[in-house]
Amino acid sequence: MSIMNKIGKIVIVAALAIVVGAVIVARQDRSSTTDTAIKNTPCICVPADSSKEIKETKKSGQAVEKLPRLVDLGASTCIPCKMMAPILEDIKKEYAGRLKVIFIDVRKNPDAGKEYRIRMIPTQIFYGASDKEMFRHEGFMSKEDILAKWKDLGVNLEMEKQ
Repeated sequence: MSIMNKIGKIVIVAALAIVVGAVIVARQDRSSTTDTAIKNTPCICVPADSSKEIKETKKSGQAVEKLPRLVDLGASTCIPCKMMAPILEDIKKEYAGRLKVIFIDVRKNPDAGKEYRIRMIPTQIFYGASDKEMFRHEGFMSKEDILAKWKDLGVNLEMEKQ
């Protein structure tokens, strides 16, 4: 075996060792991701269909309440989406009658992504009482940020308490 052949084999083995080492380091970095990084990292979007609640209301011809609406498109398997679930539920209960909160699971409703033109999950879409889209956000959003955004948009949910 020639010296060039031996050197070539050594270079290949060394390159493989470097690649394996890089993969191990990358996995360790990924596994040590903090909650903050997870909150700010949206999941890749899987297309979904709009909520049954919206479709059934439109089909039945029922009078639709003219309330501001927060539509959150996500999935039960997405980590940032899971973190948002209790926040959305809390807002839904606290602002009942003043704000409509709708969650659409894009994994269960595979056409909503197209309808809402989402690129990733979670995505929150803020609609005014006139049903006009006012703002769109991708990624985790805290309760404080959601309420502050409504205020920035000129929707004062506190004033509407009866």
